[in-house]
Amino acid sequence: MSPALAPADPWQPLPDDQWDASAAAHLLRRAGWSATPSETAHAKADGLARTLDRLFPAAPVLPPVPDQIVRLREATPGFAKKLAAAPEAEKRLLLREARERSQQAVQDLSLRWLQFAVRPENAAYAKWVLCLSDVYVVAAQKVNNTALIWAHFDLIGRHALGPAPELTKAVSRSPAMIEYLDLNQSKRGAPNENFARELFELFLLGEGNYTEKDIKEAARAFTGYRAPLGEFRFALAQHDPGLKTVFSHTGRFDGDAVIDLAYRQKAAGAFLPHELAKFYLTDAALPAAQLDALGDWWRDHGYDLRALAHRFFGSRLFYAPEFRGNFIKSPVQFYLGMLQDLNLDVTPLPRFTLNPLRQMGQMLFNPPNVRGWVGGRNWINSSTLGARRRLVEFVFAPFNEAKLNADEQMELATARANGLGHFVAAPSHFTALAQLDTTAATDRLLSNFLAVPVSPGFRDWVRQFLLPGTKDESQHLRRLRRAAAVLMESPEYQLC
Repeated sequence: MSPALAPADPWQPLPDDQWDASAAAHLLRRAGWSATPSETAHAKADGLARTLDRLFPAAPVLPPVPDQIVRLREATPGFAKKLAAAPEAEKRLLLREARERSQQAVQDLSLRWLQFAVRPENAAYAKWVLCLSDVYVVAAQKVNNTALIWAHFDLIGRHALGPAPELTKAVSRSPAMIEYLDLNQSKRGAPNENFARELFELFLLGEGNYTEKDIKEAARAFTGYRAPLGEFRFALAQHDPGLKTVFSHTGRFDGDAVIDLAYRQKAAGAFLPHELAKFYLTDAALPAAQLDALGDWWRDHGYDLRALAHRFFGSRLFYAPEFRGNFIKSPVQFYLGMLQDLNLDVTPLPRFTLNPLRQMGQMLFNPPNVRGWVGGRNWINSSTLGARRRLVEFVFAPFNEAKLNADEQMELATARANGLGHFVAAPSHFTALAQLDTTAATDRLLSNFLAVPVSPGFRDWVRQFLLPGTKDESQHLRRLRRAAAVLMESPEYQLC
């Protein structure tokens, strides 16, 4: 964007005459996972405003509660009683078994979330919730109760397109957050500062926009937050009701009042836009004046998250040339985008789906620390690139179902009973492309799968690779299939 523009100008809506297929594909790849020809055509025909209404609706569809989470919730009260009555040696055994159940439930939750998120109608909302969860971070490894992790994500999902202060207040009562940042240990006379510090530094304001005294005083306001048996409870006897001074205001503040005070700080407006830009747009920091301008607009619109999404993804800045085709896909986007590009379903087997994501550096529901996933160039190194290539080879190579264990075979059968059975890119996936001549097929492959232009030499290599198969249908399908795999292993496919 031109530096001569006023800071607020880049956030003005994209002019109608700049909404074309290229802009539609850019939006779909950045707001979601991929830009298939049908979805791109749909978005182009609808126009930007209607497309944003569809991607970020007033009442989004929420993912269903996984069966394992239901069972964990039902078992919690009985397990707590059994644990309390057990002798010490048996307690250790019970806790180990509980950890194993929770780990299995994390795998199931991850697969169910991927199955929900891969559907085009859910993609933008699911990614938006993933972005917010990378701000309001919790990790299954520490919380050690997958039912609480699910509830945390569900809580974010229910508030994801409403007023941000209400989301933050709900997060402060999230049992997973209470466990993760040790609020359950915070009491009158001995406040734990972890939550208050992360509230200001990582959730709302950013470093340099609060003092150590603000943290200490705010920590007193959150004393008494508890979550026995996975349900929030305010322990009045453990709360510090005394006068507190936060951001130069004095009062008998509770946690909600502190959050309201934080949202009155100028830095609160720019903080989430900064996080959105980092998650969706660029590794480089946007000019502070531009972020402040969007923050001022957002504050004037009541910190409404849906309004912010529409403003951000509908802005002239979002579609600027310098932000196209140069952002490294996260492992989750790489995987789900590949499935969308090939019209495949999530393989419901952890070792074929979740292990590759872990090898690529992203374990769902287990970010590395309270700062979440850093992303950007940190996603790419020799090891993670190798894992990406192996995942491509997997989706193009049929696996031997006879060698699966009984549980895995049951999972496949369940998936197929639910209409999910396309796990491998068979030659038949490329039948439509096979009807085109080699030049047209080459153009279609490149435009369907890559967000960046390729050199004439690369384009010609693809065309020459396809040429020998044109007189034999089965060979032609195999070559089209192999060309698609090569494109997905290419450096260009890592970008969106």
